[in-house]
Amino acid sequence: MHASSGSPAGPATGPGQATPASPAAGQPSSGSGPGRSAPRGRGAGLGLALLSALAFGGSGVAAKPLIEAGLEPLHVTWLRVAGAALVMLPIAWRHRDLPRRRPALLAGFGLLAVAGVQACYFAAISRIPVGVALLIEYLAPALVLGWVRFVQKRPVTRAAAVGVVLAVSGLACVVEVWSGLSFDVVGLALALGAACCQVGYFVLSDHGADDEDSADPLGVIAYGLLIGAVVLTVIARPWGMDWSVLGGGAEMNGVRLPAAALLAWIVLVATVAAYLTGVVSIRRLSPQVAGVVACLEAVIATVLAWVLLGEHLSAPQIAGGAVVLCGAFIAQSAKPKSTQTVVVAGAGAQSGDLAGAGAPADAAAPVAAAPPAGSEDDLAAGSRAT
Repeated sequence: MHASSGSPAGPATGPGQATPASPAAGQPSSGSGPGRSAPRGRGAGLGLALLSALAFGGSGVAAKPLIEAGLEPLHVTWLRVAGAALVMLPIAWRHRDLPRRRPALLAGFGLLAVAGVQACYFAAISRIPVGVALLIEYLAPALVLGWVRFVQKRPVTRAAAVGVVLAVSGLACVVEVWSGLSFDVVGLALALGAACCQVGYFVLSDHGADDEDSADPLGVIAYGLLIGAVVLTVIARPWGMDWSVLGGGAEMNGVRLPAAALLAWIVLVATVAAYLTGVVSIRRLSPQVAGVVACLEAVIATVLAWVLLGEHLSAPQIAGGAVVLCGAFIAQSAKPKSTQTVVVAGAGAQSGDLAGAGAPADAAAPVAAAPPAGSEDDLAAGSRAT
Protein backbone atom coordinates (compact mmCIF):
# COMPACT_ATOMS: atom_id res chain seq x y z
CA MET A 1 0.00 0.00 0.00
CA HIS A 2 2.68 2.46 1.01
CA ALA A 3 5.70 0.48 -0.14
CA SER A 4 8.62 2.34 -1.64
CA SER A 5 8.90 2.15 -5.41
CA GLY A 6 12.69 2.15 -5.36
CA SER A 7 15.80 3.40 -3.63
CA PRO A 8 16.17 7.02 -2.58
CA ALA A 9 17.48 9.31 -5.27
CA GLY A 10 20.98 10.63 -4.65
CA PRO A 11 23.55 12.86 -6.32
CA ALA A 12 25.14 11.76 -9.55
CA THR A 13 28.13 9.49 -9.04
CA GLY A 14 31.07 8.78 -11.20
CA PRO A 15 32.35 5.37 -12.29
CA GLY A 16 33.07 3.09 -9.39
CA GLN A 17 31.24 5.24 -6.84
CA ALA A 18 28.39 3.63 -4.99
CA THR A 19 25.04 5.24 -4.46
CA PRO A 20 23.29 4.88 -1.09
CA ALA A 21 22.25 1.33 -0.46
CA SER A 22 18.63 0.25 -0.61
CA PRO A 23 16.84 -1.03 2.47
CA ALA A 24 17.70 -4.55 3.39
CA ALA A 25 15.36 -7.38 2.64
CA GLY A 26 12.41 -7.43 4.98
CA GLN A 27 13.23 -4.02 6.45
CA PRO A 28 10.26 -1.65 6.55
CA SER A 29 10.39 1.21 4.14
CA SER A 30 11.28 4.53 5.70
CA GLY A 31 8.87 6.44 3.53
CA SER A 32 5.68 7.61 5.13
CA GLY A 33 2.50 8.47 3.38
CA PRO A 34 -0.80 9.95 4.34
CA GLY A 35 -2.47 6.58 4.73
CA ARG A 36 -4.36 5.47 7.78
CA SER A 37 -1.52 3.18 8.91
CA ALA A 38 0.45 6.13 10.29
CA PRO A 39 0.07 6.24 14.09
CA ARG A 40 -0.54 9.99 14.13
CA GLY A 41 -3.22 9.74 11.45
CA ARG A 42 -4.87 6.86 13.28
CA GLY A 43 -4.88 8.75 16.58
CA ALA A 44 -6.38 11.80 14.90
CA GLY A 45 -8.96 9.58 13.21
CA LEU A 46 -10.01 8.10 16.55
CA GLY A 47 -10.32 11.58 18.07
CA LEU A 48 -12.47 12.74 15.14
CA ALA A 49 -14.64 9.61 15.43
CA LEU A 50 -15.25 10.38 19.10
CA LEU A 51 -16.11 14.00 18.28
CA SER A 52 -18.51 12.80 15.61
CA ALA A 53 -20.19 10.42 18.06
CA LEU A 54 -20.48 13.25 20.59
CA ALA A 55 -21.98 15.60 17.99
CA PHE A 56 -24.45 13.05 16.62
CA GLY A 57 -25.34 11.88 20.12
CA GLY A 58 -26.18 15.44 21.17
CA SER A 59 -28.92 15.84 18.58
CA GLY A 60 -31.61 14.12 20.61
CA VAL A 61 -31.38 16.33 23.71
CA ALA A 62 -31.83 19.41 21.51
CA ALA A 63 -34.55 17.90 19.31
CA LYS A 64 -36.76 16.60 22.12
CA PRO A 65 -37.64 20.06 23.52
CA LEU A 66 -38.60 21.20 20.01
CA ILE A 67 -40.82 18.15 19.57
CA GLU A 68 -42.43 18.75 22.96
CA ALA A 69 -42.99 22.39 21.93
CA GLY A 70 -45.15 21.28 19.01
CA LEU A 71 -42.96 20.25 16.06
CA GLU A 72 -43.35 16.85 14.43
CA PRO A 73 -40.26 14.59 14.61
CA LEU A 74 -40.07 14.42 10.82
CA HIS A 75 -40.26 18.21 10.58
CA VAL A 76 -37.36 18.53 13.02
CA THR A 77 -35.41 16.13 10.81
CA TRP A 78 -36.19 18.19 7.72
CA LEU A 79 -35.13 21.41 9.47
CA ARG A 80 -31.90 19.69 10.52
CA VAL A 81 -30.93 18.48 7.04
CA ALA A 82 -32.23 21.49 5.10
CA GLY A 83 -30.52 23.93 7.47
CA ALA A 84 -27.24 22.05 7.19
CA ALA A 85 -27.58 22.02 3.39
CA LEU A 86 -27.94 25.81 3.39
CA VAL A 87 -24.85 26.18 5.59
CA MET A 88 -22.86 23.96 3.23
CA LEU A 89 -24.16 25.65 0.07
CA PRO A 90 -20.98 27.76 -0.44
CA ILE A 91 -18.93 24.57 -0.16
CA ALA A 92 -21.12 22.93 -2.78
CA TRP A 93 -20.56 25.90 -5.12
CA ARG A 94 -16.82 25.69 -4.56
CA HIS A 95 -16.89 22.02 -5.58
CA ARG A 96 -19.41 22.49 -8.39
CA ASP A 97 -17.43 20.14 -10.66
CA LEU A 98 -18.03 17.24 -8.24
CA PRO A 99 -21.47 16.21 -9.62
CA ARG A 100 -19.86 15.75 -13.03
CA ARG A 101 -16.91 13.76 -11.63
CA ARG A 102 -18.65 11.62 -8.99
CA PRO A 103 -22.42 11.64 -9.62
CA ALA A 104 -23.01 8.11 -8.28
CA LEU A 105 -21.07 8.79 -5.06
CA LEU A 106 -23.01 11.97 -4.32
CA ALA A 107 -26.38 10.41 -5.13
CA GLY A 108 -25.62 7.39 -2.95
CA PHE A 109 -24.43 9.52 -0.05
CA GLY A 110 -27.46 11.79 -0.20
CA LEU A 111 -30.00 8.99 -0.57
CA LEU A 112 -28.48 6.53 1.91
CA ALA A 113 -26.27 8.39 4.41
CA VAL A 114 -28.57 11.39 4.81
CA ALA A 115 -32.17 10.82 3.70
CA GLY A 116 -32.33 7.04 4.00
CA VAL A 117 -31.15 6.79 7.60
CA GLN A 118 -33.45 9.57 8.78
CA ALA A 119 -36.57 8.46 6.90
CA CYS A 120 -36.28 4.75 7.77
CA TYR A 121 -35.53 5.43 11.43
CA PHE A 122 -38.46 7.80 12.00
CA ALA A 123 -40.80 5.50 10.10
CA ALA A 124 -39.59 2.58 12.24
CA ILE A 125 -40.15 4.30 15.59
CA SER A 126 -43.72 5.03 14.54
CA ARG A 127 -44.35 1.26 14.62
CA ILE A 128 -41.86 -0.25 17.13
CA PRO A 129 -40.26 0.99 20.38
CA VAL A 130 -37.40 3.48 20.05
CA GLY A 131 -34.97 1.19 21.88
CA VAL A 132 -35.60 -1.71 19.52
CA ALA A 133 -35.26 0.52 16.45
CA LEU A 134 -32.05 2.06 17.76
CA LEU A 135 -30.50 -1.34 18.48
CA ILE A 136 -31.32 -2.65 15.01
CA GLU A 137 -30.01 0.53 13.39
CA TYR A 138 -26.70 0.15 15.22
CA LEU A 139 -26.27 -3.35 13.87
CA ALA A 140 -24.58 -1.41 11.05
CA PRO A 141 -21.00 -2.14 12.29
CA ALA A 142 -21.73 -5.88 12.15
CA LEU A 143 -23.19 -5.47 8.68
CA VAL A 144 -20.07 -3.57 7.60
CA LEU A 145 -17.96 -6.54 8.67
CA GLY A 146 -20.30 -8.83 6.75
CA TRP A 147 -19.92 -6.63 3.67
CA VAL A 148 -16.12 -6.76 3.89
CA ARG A 149 -15.99 -10.50 4.59
CA PHE A 150 -18.67 -11.96 2.32
CA VAL A 151 -19.23 -9.39 -0.45
CA GLN A 152 -15.66 -8.17 -0.91
CA LYS A 153 -14.20 -11.57 0.09
CA ARG A 154 -11.61 -10.00 2.39
CA PRO A 155 -10.48 -11.16 5.84
CA VAL A 156 -11.76 -9.42 8.94
CA THR A 157 -9.54 -8.75 11.95
CA ARG A 158 -10.46 -10.64 15.09
CA ALA A 159 -10.33 -7.46 17.20
CA ALA A 160 -12.90 -5.73 14.97
CA ALA A 161 -15.24 -8.73 15.17
CA VAL A 162 -14.94 -8.98 18.96
CA GLY A 163 -15.44 -5.22 19.26
CA VAL A 164 -18.67 -5.41 17.26
CA VAL A 165 -20.06 -8.24 19.38
CA LEU A 166 -19.31 -6.37 22.60
CA ALA A 167 -20.62 -3.05 21.27
CA VAL A 168 -23.92 -4.51 20.06
CA SER A 169 -24.37 -6.47 23.31
CA GLY A 170 -23.70 -3.36 25.39
CA LEU A 171 -26.01 -1.31 23.19
CA ALA A 172 -28.86 -3.73 23.93
CA CYS A 173 -28.43 -2.84 27.61
CA VAL A 174 -28.13 0.91 26.94
CA VAL A 175 -31.45 1.07 25.08
CA GLU A 176 -33.03 -1.54 27.42
CA VAL A 177 -34.34 -3.49 24.46
CA TRP A 178 -36.24 -5.90 26.75
CA SER A 179 -38.52 -3.12 28.00
CA GLY A 180 -40.64 -2.94 24.87
CA LEU A 181 -40.11 -5.85 22.51
CA SER A 182 -42.36 -5.80 19.46
CA PHE A 183 -42.50 -8.00 16.41
CA ASP A 184 -44.06 -5.62 13.92
CA VAL A 185 -42.58 -6.99 10.71
CA VAL A 186 -42.82 -3.70 8.82
CA GLY A 187 -41.28 -1.74 11.69
CA LEU A 188 -38.41 -4.20 12.03
CA ALA A 189 -37.83 -4.08 8.27
CA LEU A 190 -37.70 -0.27 8.36
CA ALA A 191 -35.21 -0.34 11.24
CA LEU A 192 -33.08 -2.82 9.31
CA GLY A 193 -33.32 -0.47 6.33
CA ALA A 194 -31.90 2.31 8.52
CA ALA A 195 -29.02 -0.01 9.46
CA CYS A 196 -28.33 -0.77 5.80
CA CYS A 197 -28.33 2.96 5.03
CA GLN A 198 -25.79 3.42 7.84
CA VAL A 199 -23.61 0.82 6.14
CA GLY A 200 -23.83 2.99 3.02
CA TYR A 201 -22.68 5.96 5.08
CA PHE A 202 -19.54 4.16 6.31
CA VAL A 203 -18.66 2.57 2.97
CA LEU A 204 -19.36 5.63 0.80
CA SER A 205 -17.50 7.94 3.20
CA ASP A 206 -14.39 5.83 2.59
CA HIS A 207 -14.93 5.50 -1.19
CA GLY A 208 -11.94 6.69 -3.21
CA ALA A 209 -10.10 8.14 -0.20
CA ASP A 210 -6.68 7.08 -1.50
CA ASP A 211 -7.25 7.96 -5.17
CA GLU A 212 -5.17 10.75 -6.63
CA ASP A 213 -8.41 12.33 -7.84
CA SER A 214 -10.33 11.60 -4.65
CA ALA A 215 -13.49 13.52 -3.90
CA ASP A 216 -13.07 16.16 -1.23
CA PRO A 217 -15.09 15.08 1.85
CA LEU A 218 -16.43 18.63 2.25
CA GLY A 219 -17.92 18.50 -1.23
CA VAL A 220 -19.35 15.02 -0.70
CA ILE A 221 -21.09 16.11 2.50
CA ALA A 222 -22.36 19.35 0.97
CA TYR A 223 -23.99 17.64 -2.01
CA GLY A 224 -25.17 14.73 0.13
CA LEU A 225 -27.03 17.15 2.39
CA LEU A 226 -28.52 18.97 -0.60
CA ILE A 227 -29.80 15.72 -2.10
CA GLY A 228 -31.03 14.53 1.28
CA ALA A 229 -32.88 17.81 1.85
CA VAL A 230 -34.69 17.47 -1.48
CA VAL A 231 -35.76 13.89 -0.73
CA LEU A 232 -36.87 14.72 2.81
CA THR A 233 -38.86 17.69 1.55
CA VAL A 234 -41.07 15.27 -0.38
CA ILE A 235 -41.42 13.01 2.67
CA ALA A 236 -41.80 15.59 5.47
CA ARG A 237 -43.95 18.16 3.58
CA PRO A 238 -42.70 21.10 5.65
CA TRP A 239 -45.33 23.49 4.28
CA GLY A 240 -47.68 22.03 6.90
CA MET A 241 -45.27 22.69 9.78
CA ASP A 242 -46.08 25.02 12.69
CA TRP A 243 -43.39 27.62 11.98
CA SER A 244 -44.43 29.77 14.94
CA VAL A 245 -42.73 27.29 17.31
CA LEU A 246 -39.31 28.47 16.08
CA GLY A 247 -40.07 32.02 17.21
CA GLY A 248 -40.81 30.99 20.78
CA GLY A 249 -39.07 28.97 23.45
CA ALA A 250 -38.76 25.34 24.50
CA GLU A 251 -38.34 23.73 27.93
CA MET A 252 -35.21 21.69 28.68
CA ASN A 253 -35.45 20.13 32.14
CA GLY A 254 -37.20 23.20 33.55
CA VAL A 255 -35.01 25.75 31.75
CA ARG A 256 -36.61 27.73 28.94
CA LEU A 257 -34.37 28.16 25.91
CA PRO A 258 -34.94 29.88 22.55
CA ALA A 259 -36.19 27.35 20.01
CA ALA A 260 -34.00 28.98 17.36
CA ALA A 261 -30.90 28.35 19.50
CA LEU A 262 -31.76 24.67 19.85
CA LEU A 263 -32.28 24.44 16.10
CA ALA A 264 -28.92 26.14 15.50
CA TRP A 265 -27.23 23.52 17.70
CA ILE A 266 -28.90 20.70 15.78
CA VAL A 267 -27.90 22.16 12.41
CA LEU A 268 -24.35 23.39 13.09
CA VAL A 269 -23.10 20.86 15.65
CA ALA A 270 -25.28 17.74 15.43
CA THR A 271 -25.32 17.73 11.62
CA VAL A 272 -22.62 19.81 9.90
CA ALA A 273 -19.83 19.21 12.42
CA ALA A 274 -20.97 15.62 13.01
CA TYR A 275 -20.85 14.69 9.33
CA LEU A 276 -17.54 16.48 8.74
CA THR A 277 -15.72 14.79 11.61
CA GLY A 278 -17.40 11.47 10.87
CA VAL A 279 -16.42 11.27 7.19
CA VAL A 280 -12.83 12.36 7.83
CA SER A 281 -12.49 9.84 10.69
CA ILE A 282 -13.70 7.02 8.45
CA ARG A 283 -11.06 7.92 5.88
CA ARG A 284 -8.33 7.92 8.56
CA LEU A 285 -9.47 4.70 10.23
CA SER A 286 -11.55 2.16 8.31
CA PRO A 287 -15.31 1.72 7.89
CA GLN A 288 -15.47 -1.25 10.29
CA VAL A 289 -13.47 0.41 13.08
CA ALA A 290 -15.24 3.77 12.73
CA GLY A 291 -18.55 1.92 12.75
CA VAL A 292 -17.85 0.38 16.13
CA VAL A 293 -16.78 3.73 17.59
CA ALA A 294 -20.04 5.18 16.24
CA CYS A 295 -21.92 2.88 18.65
CA LEU A 296 -20.87 5.36 21.32
CA GLU A 297 -23.52 7.73 19.93
CA ALA A 298 -26.23 5.82 21.78
CA VAL A 299 -24.22 5.90 25.00
CA ILE A 300 -23.54 9.63 24.63
CA ALA A 301 -27.18 10.34 23.85
CA THR A 302 -28.27 8.45 26.95
CA VAL A 303 -25.76 10.22 29.21
CA LEU A 304 -26.66 13.66 27.83
CA ALA A 305 -30.36 12.89 28.35
CA TRP A 306 -29.51 12.00 31.95
CA VAL A 307 -27.56 15.24 32.54
CA LEU A 308 -29.62 17.74 30.51
CA LEU A 309 -33.12 16.26 30.47
CA GLY A 310 -33.18 14.54 33.85
CA GLU A 311 -33.75 11.09 32.33
CA HIS A 312 -31.97 8.89 34.88
CA LEU A 313 -29.88 5.89 33.88
CA SER A 314 -30.56 2.42 35.24
CA ALA A 315 -27.85 0.02 36.36
CA PRO A 316 -28.12 -2.08 33.15
CA GLN A 317 -27.73 1.07 31.05
CA ILE A 318 -24.57 2.08 32.91
CA ALA A 319 -23.16 -1.45 32.57
CA GLY A 320 -24.09 -1.54 28.89
CA GLY A 321 -22.33 1.76 28.29
CA ALA A 322 -19.16 0.35 29.81
CA VAL A 323 -19.39 -2.69 27.53
CA VAL A 324 -19.83 -0.47 24.46
CA LEU A 325 -16.74 1.49 25.46
CA CYS A 326 -14.76 -1.74 25.81
CA GLY A 327 -15.92 -2.92 22.39
CA ALA A 328 -14.96 0.36 20.73
CA PHE A 329 -11.54 0.30 22.39
CA ILE A 330 -10.82 -3.29 21.32
CA ALA A 331 -11.89 -2.61 17.73
CA GLN A 332 -9.73 0.50 17.29
CA SER A 333 -6.71 -1.03 19.03
CA ALA A 334 -5.99 -3.42 16.15
CA LYS A 335 -3.26 -1.49 14.38
CA PRO A 336 -2.62 -2.41 10.74
CA LYS A 337 0.78 -3.81 9.90
CA SER A 338 2.94 -1.66 7.67
CA THR A 339 3.94 -2.90 4.26
CA GLN A 340 7.53 -3.69 3.50
CA THR A 341 9.97 -3.20 0.65
CA VAL A 342 12.02 -6.27 -0.23
CA VAL A 343 15.12 -5.99 -2.40
CA VAL A 344 15.95 -9.23 -4.20
CA ALA A 345 19.44 -8.15 -5.27
CA GLY A 346 21.41 -4.93 -5.65
CA ALA A 347 21.19 -3.42 -9.11
CA GLY A 348 24.17 -2.06 -10.96
CA ALA A 349 23.15 1.50 -10.25
CA GLN A 350 23.05 0.74 -6.51
CA SER A 351 26.43 -0.94 -6.00
CA GLY A 352 29.80 -0.10 -7.47
CA ASP A 353 30.99 -3.69 -6.89
CA LEU A 354 28.09 -5.13 -8.86
CA ALA A 355 28.60 -2.58 -11.58
CA GLY A 356 32.22 -3.49 -11.77
CA ALA A 357 31.29 -7.16 -12.02
CA GLY A 358 29.30 -6.44 -15.12
CA ALA A 359 25.83 -7.04 -13.68
CA PRO A 360 23.14 -5.77 -16.04
CA ALA A 361 21.30 -2.67 -14.93
CA ASP A 362 17.96 -4.47 -14.89
CA ALA A 363 19.21 -7.57 -13.08
CA ALA A 364 17.09 -6.84 -10.02
CA ALA A 365 14.45 -4.48 -8.79
CA PRO A 366 12.78 -3.90 -5.48
CA VAL A 367 9.67 -5.98 -5.02
CA ALA A 368 6.91 -4.68 -2.72
CA ALA A 369 5.69 -7.33 -0.35
CA ALA A 370 1.96 -7.89 -0.21
CA PRO A 371 0.16 -6.61 2.88
CA PRO A 372 -0.58 -9.15 5.59
CA ALA A 373 -3.86 -11.00 5.20
CA GLY A 374 -5.40 -9.32 8.22
CA SER A 375 -4.18 -5.82 7.46
CA GLU A 376 -6.79 -3.12 8.01
CA ASP A 377 -5.19 -1.14 5.17
CA ASP A 378 -6.08 -4.08 2.95
CA LEU A 379 -9.61 -4.16 4.31
CA ALA A 380 -10.10 -0.42 3.88
CA ALA A 381 -8.85 -0.54 0.30
CA GLY A 382 -11.53 -3.09 -0.47
CA SER A 383 -14.29 -0.81 0.71
CA ARG A 384 -13.30 1.66 -1.97
CA ALA A 385 -13.91 -0.87 -4.71
CA THR A 386 -17.66 -0.48 -4.41
